Amino acid sequence: MPPGETRGLTPLDAARAALSGREAWLVGGAVRDRLLGRTVDDVDVALAGDPRKAARQIARDTGGAAFQLSGAFGAWRVVGPDHTWHVDLVSLRDADIEADLAARDFTINAMAEPLAGGELLDPHGGRADLAARVVRMVSPGALVEDPLRALRAVRLVTELDLELDPATGAAVAANAHGIAEVAPERVFGELKRVVTADRARVGLALMDEFGLLGEVLPELVPLKGVEQNVFHHLDVYEHTLEVLEAVASLERGEHGDDIAALLAEPLADELTRGGGMRFAALLHDAAKPQTRGELPDGRVTFVGHDEAGADLARAVLRRLRASQRLVDYVAALTLHHLRLGFLVHERPLDRRSVWRYLRATSPYSSEVTIFTIADRLATRGRNAEPAIVAHIELAREMLGYAAADEPAEPLVRGDELARALGITPGPALGRVLAQLEEDRFAGAIATREDAIARARELI
Repeated sequence: MPPGETRGLTPLDAARAALSGREAWLVGGAVRDRLLGRTVDDVDVALAGDPRKAARQIARDTGGAAFQLSGAFGAWRVVGPDHTWHVDLVSLRDADIEADLAARDFTINAMAEPLAGGELLDPHGGRADLAARVVRMVSPGALVEDPLRALRAVRLVTELDLELDPATGAAVAANAHGIAEVAPERVFGELKRVVTADRARVGLALMDEFGLLGEVLPELVPLKGVEQNVFHHLDVYEHTLEVLEAVASLERGEHGDDIAALLAEPLADELTRGGGMRFAALLHDAAKPQTRGELPDGRVTFVGHDEAGADLARAVLRRLRASQRLVDYVAALTLHHLRLGFLVHERPLDRRSVWRYLRATSPYSSEVTIFTIADRLATRGRNAEPAIVAHIELAREMLGYAAADEPAEPLVRGDELARALGITPGPALGRVLAQLEEDRFAGAIATREDAIARARELI
C-alpha cells in the first residue's frame, strides 16, 4: 500500500496492512482495552518470525520511527509521528501463540485475536476475569519470572478500577522485594502510571498494603505517624496523600470556573500533565521526619524541610532515572512550596515583593503557585477556612502577574552599563542588573537614563 494511502491509518490498521498474509496476533493490553471499549493507542503484536521488517514497514507507512527494544527478545517498537501511539512487535515465544499466552503476566493480558480478524483466543479465562473486574496471574510463577509484574498488578487495578484476586495479591506481597532487581526505568514507568491515574490514592494504598511502597518509595514510609502543628489535621503521611488528591482535583477543574480558567494554561504544561505536580505532592514534605523539632512551649516545627526536601526529591527521582527536566521541576515545587504562604501575612503586596516571588520561583512561578493551593487545601487544622480563602485570593493575584510576566528588552544592556559606569563586568554588575529589573517592575525607573542613574547610586 503506497505511503500516501496509509498515513491516515490507525496504528492497528497500519499493523494489519504491514503484516497482511503473515501469522500475527493482537495480544496483551490492546485486546483487553478493546473488550473494555477503551481507545487503543498502544498496540502489541506477536508474530511468527523476525518483526524487524514489519516494524520498518509500519514506520514507512505512517511516517513514524522504528527501533529495536530488546536484542534478547527481538522486540521492535514503532512510534507514531506525533508520539501519541506506538506499536510493539515481538516474535511468538516458541513460535506458538498458546505458549506465548501461557508465559504472560495476568489473564486479562493473556488473550489474543488474529490480526487479520477472527475468534478471540482466551485459554486462561481472561475475558471472564475482565467481566468480574479481577486481576489474576496466569500462573504461580508469573511474578517470579519478572518482579516488575507485582507493581504492574497494582497499576492495572488502579488504572482500570479492578480488584486483585486474593492469590495474586499474596503473590504480589511475596515478590515485592524482587522489585529491587528491576531496572529503575521500568519501575518508574509503572509507578508514573499509578501516580497519574484517577485513583492514584488507591494505588498507593495497595502499594503500601503489599510492601511495594517501601521498596519503590521508601522515603514515604517514615512519614506515617509524624504529627504536625495545630494548623494540620493529619499526620505527614496522610497530609501527603491529601495533597496528591488536591492536585488531582485541581487538574480536573473541580474548584470553580474562575480558578479553572487561571489554571488551564499552567496545568497544560508537559511536565505537569506528565505527573510532575503529583510527584511533588508525594515528596514535598518527605524531609519532615528528619527536620521535626519542638519548641519549649510544645509547638512543632519543621525548619528547613523545604530545602532538605528539594534535595531528597532530586535523589529519589534520579534513583528512578526520571528525566532531568522532571527532577528540576519537582525539586523547584518542593523548594518553594512554603513561599506564597509566608506572603499571605504581608498582604497587600507591593510590586517589589511580587517581583521577588516571581524571580525566586522562575521558571515555574505559575506551577509553584498552583501547587501551594493544593497544599493549602489539604491543610485543615486551626483557622483553616479563612486561611484557605486568603491563600487562594493571593494565588489568583500571583497567577495573574505570572501570566503577564513576559521577558522584556532591558533598559540598558550589561556591556553598555559597564562602559557608562567605567566598571568591569562580573558578579557585581550582575547584581546591579538584577536590581534594575526589580526597580523597573516596581515602576521606579522607566528609561535608559533612569537605569544608568540608578546604577550609579547602587555602586
